Amino acid sequence: MTVLLETRITAIGPEVADLAEGGVVILFADGSPPELAEVSVLHTVLQGPSEDAPPVGASIAIGPIRADVTAVGATAWAKVREIGHVVISFNGAAEAERPGEICAGEVDGTALVAALETGAAITIAA
Repeated sequence: MTVLLETRITAIGPEVADLAEGGVVILFADGSPPELAEVSVLHTVLQGPSEDAPPVGASIAIGPIRADVTAVGATAWAKVREIGHVVISFNGAAEAERPGEICAGEVDGTALVAALETGAAITIAA
């Protein structure tokens, strides 16, 4: 497997748990505006992001939670590369509803909330 992006969680906004319960995680690189930080998982990049977007079937891991990518929005990876921002929807959708979204297989919302902790790794690999 090739690592396309590896990051480390540095902070978790106060509204993140509510979104994650519903299977949505919003990533923003450290230094995001305060109003966005409230709903975001802030992170610092350790490796990547790769030139090319992850293909369908690539894996996303947040701590012990793992899912396969099912769709990538048209501008999602460009936003990751430019500002470290992406919306990950663990909804199993075959097509992204929003251009800045990466969809992945469904996961347990409670387990996802538990996995979102400062210091945890987020890895996308193909």
